[in-house]
Amino acid sequence: MRVNEFQPHTIKVIGFDADDTLWVNEPYYRETEEKFCSLLAEYAGAGEINRRLYEVEMNNMELYGYGTKAFMLSLIETAIQVSDGRITPAAISEIIQMGKAQIALKNSLLPGVTDVLDRLSERYRLIVATKGDLLDQERKLKNSGISGYFHHIEIMTDKREDNYRKLLGHLDINAGEFLMVGNSLRSDVIPVVNLGGYAIHIPFHITWQHETVDEGELPEGRYISVDSIHEVSALMGLGQ
Repeated sequence: MRVNEFQPHTIKVIGFDADDTLWVNEPYYRETEEKFCSLLAEYAGAGEINRRLYEVEMNNMELYGYGTKAFMLSLIETAIQVSDGRITPAAISEIIQMGKAQIALKNSLLPGVTDVLDRLSERYRLIVATKGDLLDQERKLKNSGISGYFHHIEIMTDKREDNYRKLLGHLDINAGEFLMVGNSLRSDVIPVVNLGGYAIHIPFHITWQHETVDEGELPEGRYISVDSIHEVSALMGLGQ
């Protein structure tokens, strides 16, 4: 979508993804994965462990969904598999402590978030539309200090067209009145655009493998990629 095709006056609600759009998240998973690989170094190399972990996470997605607790369970299952059942109770306990430490982290806001929300909230209804574990995401939002900007918080089991369709119905708006801002093409852009909405993609420097897409999957028009959240205000006609 070219910038001059974007029509801010049609937008009534702006949805923001949370993890790696409003605050830092994925790097914490990578740090835990590095510790996990070190813990299992006697059984396999880091590349093999990460490959097995991703397979386990994908197999568990329908059962556990997203979030740190689901991640912890997949870590434990992977440890049992990679070690052929030789992993010790002490090592399992250490994995659990890794997960608890990650949950306890206060996710840092990304630069410019507060300024942009402050500008946009004067003209638009703002919501958070994120996926993950309910308690985990509620905790992050509470600790962020920005919950007051949002009229609605939607913690979704997934971000597919059906999920967004239900969200639009709850908001009582048409797809063309909705703008989604997020770092994931798969979750924040493609399903919204397919429904007839708009999206702004803000790439993050680290992306979970599950969220990557082939170029052929990308829709034509109705979304734009920008370098940072600072540019969202300008696109909506509110300056930077």
